[in-house]
Amino acid sequence: MPDQLRIAVPNKGQLAEPASAMLREAGYRQRKDSRDLVLIDPENGTEFFFLRPRDIAVYVGEGILQAGITGRDMLLDSGAPVEEVLPLGFGGSTFRFAAPGGGAMTLADLDGKRVATSLAGLLRGYLAEHGVDARVMQLDGAVESSVQLGVADAVADVVSTGTTLRQAGLETFGEPILESEAVVIRQRDTAETAELEPLLRRLRGVLVARDYVMMDYDMRAERLDDAVALTPGMEGPTVSPLHREGWVAVRAMVPRSAAQRIMDDLWAIGARAILVTDIYACRL
Repeated sequence: MPDQLRIAVPNKGQLAEPASAMLREAGYRQRKDSRDLVLIDPENGTEFFFLRPRDIAVYVGEGILQAGITGRDMLLDSGAPVEEVLPLGFGGSTFRFAAPGGGAMTLADLDGKRVATSLAGLLRGYLAEHGVDARVMQLDGAVESSVQLGVADAVADVVSTGTTLRQAGLETFGEPILESEAVVIRQRDTAETAELEPLLRRLRGVLVARDYVMMDYDMRAERLDDAVALTPGMEGPTVSPLHREGWVAVRAMVPRSAAQRIMDDLWAIGARAILVTDIYACRL
């Protein structure tokens, strides 16, 4: 076992910069030159390998690298013996079927048809699971052109906004095959998990820091229970007496998305000096 933790990071594509940004927020060094393929972070005992996102699951599955960041769709498509251990909340997309006039189609209509995709392994498994006998056409990219060029009758593609599919005259249909996002992966059934815990704790801390803010405010003691109901915090808010008699200072973490509403509700019950500050790092 190598002395350093070896982690795969996407070298390009929509996952690359957000993955590196999250690792930087977690306190790890990241490359400054996009041509660098390896970066050693001796302070954190970590070595980063910048690889094609589609290859990351293979390297982790073979045990060459202990962890990696890739898309859930590419993880499942790879067939490698790896498992998802932490969703990261970026790189979201939906894997869906589309075809000309797709609005009137169902999954069963694909029986006996040709379906083009860049995620053939994932698609074959899905079709088999649902008892659909379709011919899967493996393409490396731009699958939306395959119908117009006569290679396929329908496509299964990663959809963000759907604009590209609509421009090709295709409509999505059926239930989504998969909701994907960036995830941390490790080798399946491995007993060596303790070495990943510092990485996972740091990344969880980044996720919490992105989703929460710290709220401080002053409140009359007799309305404290009402205020705590609005700001329960994680383990309960911190409450301290103020020099002003009958008042207390309260501090609690609150969801970032709800911060403005909570401030309004606190003000309405008498809270004053309400402050919101960012959280840059945490451990919960």
